[in-house]
Amino acid sequence: MKKRPSLALALGLSLFLTVLGQDPKNPQATTPQPGPRQGQQQQGADEDEVVRITTNLVQVDAVITDKDGRLVTDLRPEEVEILEDGRAQKITNFSFVPTSTDAPPPAQPSAAGDKGAPPAPPPVRLRPEQVRRTVALVVDDLGLSFESTHHVRQALKKFVDEQLQPGDLVAIIRTAGGMGALQQFTSDRRQLYAAIERVRWYPGGRGGVGAFASIESDPGQRMRDEADRAAQSGMGEGNRRGQGLSAASSRDEDDLIPSEELNQFREDLFAVGTLGALNYVVRGMRELPGRKSVLLMSDGIEIFNRNDPARSSRVLDALRRLTDLANRASVVIYTMDARGLQTLGLTAADNVSDLSPDQVEDRLEDRRSGFFESQEGLNYIARQTGGFPIRNTNDLSAGIQRVLDDQKGYYLIGYRPEDSTFDAATGRRKFHKITLKLKRPGLKHRTRTGFYGVTDEEARPASLTREQQLGRALTSPFNTGGVEVRLTSVYTNNAKAGSFVRSMFHVEGRDLVFTDEPDGWHKATIDVVAVTFGDNGRVVDEVSGTHNLRVRGETYKQLLKHGFVYNLTVPVKKPGAYQLRAVVRDASSERIGSASQFIEVPDIKKNRLTLSGVIVDGVDPAAKPATPQADAAGGEGAAGFESDPQASPAVRRFRRGLVLRYAFSIFNAQADKATGRPAVQTQMRLFREGRELFTGRSQPFDATNQADLKRLQAGGAIQLGTNLPPGEYALQVIVTDPLAKEKYRTASQWIDFEIVK
Repeated sequence: MKKRPSLALALGLSLFLTVLGQDPKNPQATTPQPGPRQGQQQQGADEDEVVRITTNLVQVDAVITDKDGRLVTDLRPEEVEILEDGRAQKITNFSFVPTSTDAPPPAQPSAAGDKGAPPAPPPVRLRPEQVRRTVALVVDDLGLSFESTHHVRQALKKFVDEQLQPGDLVAIIRTAGGMGALQQFTSDRRQLYAAIERVRWYPGGRGGVGAFASIESDPGQRMRDEADRAAQSGMGEGNRRGQGLSAASSRDEDDLIPSEELNQFREDLFAVGTLGALNYVVRGMRELPGRKSVLLMSDGIEIFNRNDPARSSRVLDALRRLTDLANRASVVIYTMDARGLQTLGLTAADNVSDLSPDQVEDRLEDRRSGFFESQEGLNYIARQTGGFPIRNTNDLSAGIQRVLDDQKGYYLIGYRPEDSTFDAATGRRKFHKITLKLKRPGLKHRTRTGFYGVTDEEARPASLTREQQLGRALTSPFNTGGVEVRLTSVYTNNAKAGSFVRSMFHVEGRDLVFTDEPDGWHKATIDVVAVTFGDNGRVVDEVSGTHNLRVRGETYKQLLKHGFVYNLTVPVKKPGAYQLRAVVRDASSERIGSASQFIEVPDIKKNRLTLSGVIVDGVDPAAKPATPQADAAGGEGAAGFESDPQASPAVRRFRRGLVLRYAFSIFNAQADKATGRPAVQTQMRLFREGRELFTGRSQPFDATNQADLKRLQAGGAIQLGTNLPPGEYALQVIVTDPLAKEKYRTASQWIDFEIVK
């Protein structure tokens, strides 16, 4: 990435086409140009927090069901009693909150798509007020066996294909992974499918090939065999000692190889690591809307060890911190034992030929006790936050459905706490136990188990530092609107520079604070951070810095009216899933704006049909009729168009009646053996908030005057109807190559835009 990215105005039509084929080493203009003002975006939902702990109100959530597990929605306040430390409290707040409808999710093609089916429609980007449920599916790949990993992947795919509903904001998170492109909360099925592909068995974790370690007559034999193989291969003595596998210690000093203790230490370490990952997820969910839940899919976590209680203290401390954080963040944690139904008897992997019956029974007893202790850890995590464990089932998909069904509604129950609840004078912060009693017979409930006597105001920092503000905005799944930002990232490829992603994010000038200076100058200072994450959680590239905007006269007026565009170019050497996240902070007001975009970069070298990103702009047909052929030939200068300043490629806000022009590149179209020319066909579809409005005819692509038949420049135009309602829209382009193999004949891309009055 260019470490000195350019600040430029909203791009004109000269960039409309050249952005797709431009060499990233020779970027466009570096001087500010005006961009349009967008409508205000809502920063977040106005709904109240679910769990509240203040000096005036303690409020918790509760799920209440009948004896058959059906949600009860008609309970009255007088039928409920809430107690703090055994003392009944007067209920001041009581309400039922529905969070989900029973409407089935819209039909969606699978990741690969059915044979002959059209491409999946573009995803609908949720606004905070549209979110009904926020779900984090946390895969404990640090603790999953090879066998369990397969079943978890299948259950996750079924969830995305069949169980995901409109209004669901979802993240699939691996405990062994970092904060990458695929760790983001999203409603985009492409991103979720890509995250599932990253769920793999982690050999360095505590999970083996099967659900249990095999029973062997001599547990140290495997390590001695490894030492023998190392010695026979000529490994140096220093290397063997570095690995703890010297021939002397492995053969003659078995007591120096505490393999069982090392394994237990590793399990404890990874258990804390798993809880640490959950802690990170819950902390990130605190500001998210909707009914918030975490489902931990694991092969078990051993918290309580009856043989050595001291060894459990580290894990238990981590669990207590997690529980308190989850309660304050209004997150319900569910757990699932991914091992399924187990017989706990001998398996084909066990070798008991040299063991006596009593020894075999002792080993089996150890297996059974270890299994139940690891399940008890999962049970404890769930019960502490109002969730429930899912265990002893081979149908993991049904387990996920149980969690989703449990998210259909909940009660909010609040009371005014006594002064002694928060004993700030002595500094002692007692844990207060909450108990719920139901007076209607036959009902069951789940709620929070309690809280520490610390108010929410005390638990949260009084103010955030500059770095904390930027970091929080950088990891949020929503575009924050303190400073209005809009991001457009386009993947493309050219013969000279290879693959790269060009990004433009528009910053609203009126949201910045300018100070007056002598001679009519005006100055604003902004902090800019842009990070590109790969699918493994690593940072591919990043740019950060502080910029001073100093303008006057007409330039100042245009900047206030139209804003400006920040340009970034990221060369991409490896195909895969990426996400660009950008944050702008006004230094004077400390207002922040952020945006993010998910991008899939294909492998051009595989010679399969694929498309670049799509860019759009709008022109007024009253000024001059649009001719897409002229646009493709030369852009603004050749055709003589003047783009609507609100409908630039960086902002994409269109008035009804404008002509929307779009452009993209087609890569790896197969050439006809007879003519040497491609035979691809193009088609476009228009969607509004996920619903198809219009489908154009499939038309043959004219490859005349194309300079590079492996990189075809394509485009088109449509006129937006004057009766189209304002809202979020998406344009999808579909390319079909009848000369390609059947599996790779179709490719599609899309771009979202907004229609305003």
